[in-house]
Amino acid sequence: MPLYMDIHTVDSETFTVEDVVKAHMQDLAIQERFGVTQIKYWVNVEAKTLFCLMDGPNKKACNMVHKESHGNTACNIIEVSDDEFNLFLGEGKSENDLAHTNHGELDTGYRTILLINAVDLNGKHGNIYREIHRSIKEHQGTVIIQPEEEIMVSFIFSSQAIDCASGLYKYLKSASDDIEFTLALVSGRPVDEQGENLFEESKRKVRCLCELGLMNTVYIDSATLALYEKERISQNKIPGTFHVIHSADFLFLHKLYDILNARLSDPEFKSEDLYTLLRLSKSQAYRQIKSHIGLAPNQLIHELRLRNSLKILKNNKQTISETAFDSGFNSPPYFAKAFKKRFKITPTSFIKIPN
Repeated sequence: MPLYMDIHTVDSETFTVEDVVKAHMQDLAIQERFGVTQIKYWVNVEAKTLFCLMDGPNKKACNMVHKESHGNTACNIIEVSDDEFNLFLGEGKSENDLAHTNHGELDTGYRTILLINAVDLNGKHGNIYREIHRSIKEHQGTVIIQPEEEIMVSFIFSSQAIDCASGLYKYLKSASDDIEFTLALVSGRPVDEQGENLFEESKRKVRCLCELGLMNTVYIDSATLALYEKERISQNKIPGTFHVIHSADFLFLHKLYDILNARLSDPEFKSEDLYTLLRLSKSQAYRQIKSHIGLAPNQLIHELRLRNSLKILKNNKQTISETAFDSGFNSPPYFAKAFKKRFKITPTSFIKIPN
């Protein structure tokens, strides 16, 4: 049967784990009536959230178990695949279905996600990927399979994710000028109150930071920073090279990200169009983009078009002229010149580098 996971947010000043255990026992008592099997549940007392994993015939049946047993229905319920669930949440153990980490403490279900985007511009540094995976393993991260070449990693503890990112930053920064990278760290819950996918909001945030961010930079959201402050057993602080993004910033960044994703391939799309779509004046848009990204709007558009062309060329399925047009350049010669100026290699030479 399909696998489902739900989220409950509890509005109670006296919320305890014991309350959840009692409700779970009530679920177990009637679940067979609806063809549902409760498998495991995660509790975050501080955030007053809990997540239940179950299999059943459909979402309605899963929700009816909660409704009939104790009346606390889910805020949202999603279908999850075995593979993705095991990668994000399969580690650890359970005691009477209550999730614990391998260290024996309660597993809240929250995870810190690290997204690594590293490009070898001359093909001479294949060892960087081995080093990346070595560091991930050392810090007990789990690689999440991605359709693109970016590496997404899940960590139970934000401190391990930050230590991994810090080490990778130092390594990649010193390895070669021919390596460009962006690292982003975001923490969040497995099921959001809206959405259809596991860790949907967290994955959207971390991809937004990695795609929009400056190269050779590490971005971290304030939620990860807060978790780190609670977890750390030493007086070490996050490196000063990390750029902290606050929760309120994501509203603007998501809007910017969506607009650019939709319009970058249009060669007629200019910074003035971006201001209009953002519903900001030229000066307001300039200040916001410069403050969050570190580039002027026209520089950001140009930079992202060139980065997109890198991805297209790496797939080696299109001509340079086709790549230029698909990336938003209306002149292949201009594109080739801009590409070489930015990456210190011609598009023709880049596509010859073995993947």
